[in-house]
Amino acid sequence: MRKLLKTNRTSNSRPGTNPRHVALARHTGTARRVETADEVGMAREGTVPRKSLPESLDTPTDLSKEAVAALAKSINRLLADAFALYLKTKNFHWHMSGPHFRDYHLLLDEHSDQIFATTDPLAERVRKLGAKTLRSIGDISRTQRLSDNDAEFVSPRDMLLELMRDNKAMAQAMRETHELCDEHEDVATASILEVFIDETERRTWFLFEASRDADDTGH
Repeated sequence: MRKLLKTNRTSNSRPGTNPRHVALARHTGTARRVETADEVGMAREGTVPRKSLPESLDTPTDLSKEAVAALAKSINRLLADAFALYLKTKNFHWHMSGPHFRDYHLLLDEHSDQIFATTDPLAERVRKLGAKTLRSIGDISRTQRLSDNDAEFVSPRDMLLELMRDNKAMAQAMRETHELCDEHEDVATASILEVFIDETERRTWFLFEASRDADDTGH
């Protein structure tokens, strides 16, 4: 009999068999889980220091600091001009008028897409060299050499002629940067520019032919 009573007391004292013990175990278990999570977080902060951000963005390169500075400056100017030319081309695309509206509208849309496609490769070349590139519209406006056109109205022929001159200037600037790349043996940037120069000359050619011997309406 004593043995049986002892056995019953033992079984009733185990968590999960006595309702009071079950409620207590649940309450305690929840508290332990929260406490454990907090402790894990504190342990992580205490034992594993967070990785700090780099103080600089100087990607390793075998080029000299002087070469990187000169190349980055020249490429960033091209980048700013590309953004300026892209927006001007879009501006003229949006505000095109006249009997050849559809042809010119689509032509400038094609040109603007092509120009915009050069911006990311140019910016990434600067970063690959270990320098910093443009960060904002303000950066672009301070760096660009091509002028904006905020005129209320521009005739179709004047649009084409202005874009032709800008593309021609862009090609010349690319050649100057290409020469700088050759001087510092930056073959990667030089190879990219060779493709961009060809595309720019093609745009110049199309704009020249579209505007030749035309009146203000494009006829």
